[in-house]
Amino acid sequence: MNVIHVVESLAIGGLERVVLSLAGWQHARGDNSMIVCLFHEGALAPEARLQGIEVLCIGKAMGPDLRALAALRAALRSKRPDVLHTHNSVAHYYAVAAAAGLRIGRVINTRHGMGPALQNRRLDLLYRAALVGTDTAVAVCRAGRDRFVRARVIPPAKAAVIANGIDVGAIVARRATARAELMAALGRDPASTVIGTVGRLSAVKDHATLLRAVELLRRDGRATELVIVGDGELRAPLEAMTRTLGIAPFVHFLGMRQDVGQLLGAFDIFALSSTSEGYSLALVEAAAAALPIVATQVGGNGDIVVEGFNGLLVPPADDAALAHALGRLIDDGALRQRLGDAGRAWALAHGSVEAMGQAYLALYGGAAPVRARQTAVTTPTRGTGA
Repeated sequence: MNVIHVVESLAIGGLERVVLSLAGWQHARGDNSMIVCLFHEGALAPEARLQGIEVLCIGKAMGPDLRALAALRAALRSKRPDVLHTHNSVAHYYAVAAAAGLRIGRVINTRHGMGPALQNRRLDLLYRAALVGTDTAVAVCRAGRDRFVRARVIPPAKAAVIANGIDVGAIVARRATARAELMAALGRDPASTVIGTVGRLSAVKDHATLLRAVELLRRDGRATELVIVGDGELRAPLEAMTRTLGIAPFVHFLGMRQDVGQLLGAFDIFALSSTSEGYSLALVEAAAAALPIVATQVGGNGDIVVEGFNGLLVPPADDAALAHALGRLIDDGALRQRLGDAGRAWALAHGSVEAMGQAYLALYGGAAPVRARQTAVTTPTRGTGA
C-alpha cells in the first residue's frame, strides 16, 4: 500500500510523534509510507529518514500559496498514493485541493486536538469544504468526535475515533529499584510516596492546582514528593509558588528529559491536573508503566482512565478533590497495585502503535469502517483487564 501523510511540519510535538510512529509502523510492515511537510521539515525529519521514510518539504509561505499547492499536486501525481492521510486542518484542505481529480483511493483526515472549529472563519470554511472530498475524519478521542459533530464541523457519517498509540516496549513498568535510585539522586527520604507528572509547564496543564494539592497532603502529614517532568513558560512562576506554599524541598522540577520511558518506573502515582486534554499520551505511558493514575475528568482522559479500574478521576481546578484522590492512593498500597496492574494490561493490549496502526489500516482498506468508528477507542472497563 502506498500511503502519503501530510503534516504542517515534523517539529517536535505530540502530533508529529504520532505521525512518525504511524508512518514507521506502516513502513515496517512493508507499505510505502511518505511524509510531506507543508511548511518546513522540523527536527523529527532526520529521524523519519533513518527509519527509511521519505520526507518531502513543500516550503509553503504564510497565507495562500499557489506555488506550494502546485508543488504538492506534483508530488501526489508522481507518487500516486492509494491513501492520502492528512493531519489537522490546514494540511487537510491544502492536500485535498492539490489532489482534486487525481483519483486517490482513500482520503483520511485526523484532527489531533479538541477544538471544534478554527479561529479564522475563512480557514474553517475551507476545512469544511475539504471534507466533501474526504472519506473519514478521525478524532483521537470520543469527546473530540462529539464536539466536532455537535459543532457541525464533521458530518456524523464521516466521523470516526482512533486513539493515538505509543511504543509500549519503551516504557519500563514501575519497580522499587528505579524509585530508590531516583530518591537517592534527589537526596530525599526513600520512604516518601513519589507522585509524578509529565507535561509542558503551561496554563492548560494547571500544575498550580497540583502544587496546592501536594501542600494539602503535606499539611495532613503524608510524606509526599512531587516530581515534575517537562518545561515551559510557567516554570519560574511555579517554582516561586512552591516557595510561597512552603513545599519547595518536596517538589522537583526535572525539566525536559529524554528518558521518560524509564523515569516513569520510579514513580508511585501519576497525576494529570489539566483543564483541557485531547487524548493524552502521557496517560497512556503512565498506564503502560503500571502506575495508578489520578487525572482530571476533561477531554479524552475518560477514554484512558476509568474510575476504580486503573485510576481515579477528579474535577478540574479542584485542589481539594485532587488531594483527596491522591491521598486514597497514598494510604492504600494494595489499591495502587491493583489499579497499576490493570492499567498496564490495558495499555499493552490497546494503547500501542500496533493497535493504532491496525485501526487505521481498516479505514485505509475500506475494511469494516463502521467498526473502526465505533470501537477503535477501547476504554478500560472494570473486571475486563483489557
